[in-house]
Amino acid sequence: MKESSKHNENILEVRDLKTYFNVGEGKVVKAVEGVNFSLKRSKILGIIGESGSGKSVTSRSIMRIVDQPGYIAGGEIIFEGQNLLEIPEREMEKIRGQKISLIFQNPTTSFNPFMTMEQHLKEVYLTHKKGATKSEARKRALEVLEMVGIHNGAEILKKYPCEFSAGFRQRVFIAMSMILEPDLLIADEPTTSLGITLQAEIMEALCEAQRKTGISIIIITHDFGVVSQFSDSLFVMYAGKCVESSPKKDLLLKPKHPYTIGLIRSVPLLEERKSKRLKSIPGFPPNMAEEQIGCSFSPRCEFAREKCFKDTPELKKVGEEHFCACHYPVDYNVEDDTKLEG
Repeated sequence: MKESSKHNENILEVRDLKTYFNVGEGKVVKAVEGVNFSLKRSKILGIIGESGSGKSVTSRSIMRIVDQPGYIAGGEIIFEGQNLLEIPEREMEKIRGQKISLIFQNPTTSFNPFMTMEQHLKEVYLTHKKGATKSEARKRALEVLEMVGIHNGAEILKKYPCEFSAGFRQRVFIAMSMILEPDLLIADEPTTSLGITLQAEIMEALCEAQRKTGISIIIITHDFGVVSQFSDSLFVMYAGKCVESSPKKDLLLKPKHPYTIGLIRSVPLLEERKSKRLKSIPGFPPNMAEEQIGCSFSPRCEFAREKCFKDTPELKKVGEEHFCACHYPVDYNVEDDTKLEG
């Protein structure tokens, strides 16, 4: 295979992924139900949705670290041409960290308070790089710190996690996730609980790492404003399913699903947050332990019709690379969100 063709192919393809949880009394929560998406090499995909939509379960499914009583019920996860659901656990252990790295939500709990930053970074490197020396590990630690915008790395390495803010610890954790030069980085709610300024800084650090290394990134968040500026394409989840996906520009300017429109109206872009008035989505997400009849969003949808409460919509093509799971896709005027037509 030529390098140019390899560069253009998808690094990850998720096909009809289903991840369920047995919650007792014969009930099953279908946290992820038939999700499909792909990610091209050196691109950034943003996965957006409210809490409980299945975003984090999707990321943990890719890594094969779904907590009990959860289990992957079906589908395929094709990473660099290999189905991760078919390989032995021993091989999967080699892929975690070295090929695919995961940034968890809370940076505070990701560090041992009794270890210096140097010990954290070097431990990851030396554990996976057999035969590597401590001096090599330190050199690499300084390189990845510089990569995420930390220029006084030698000083930082001497200190302990408690000496830094949550935002700074998250930046160091991003560096730590890059130390093994993975091909895919999954950032699960990387800006949770951080202020607006820190959110922007963390996203800039991720993008800078992507520009310097060509790594592919999946950013998982409930915050539309965060990923809208830094992703190449967007994937919107609701109740365990994809309701809309598209290249970023098309989805931001011409969203078709009422849920996507609701997210855009309720969470403005970062630069608009001081001036734009928020509009919340009414109601609550469905109980995933109960059978879903019709469109899961229909009880909260201002455009719902009789068919929406009876028939489940399929994900259909509504543009060149634009897909939407809605019986009645909406034309939405981004410039004036009062002009909505079903």
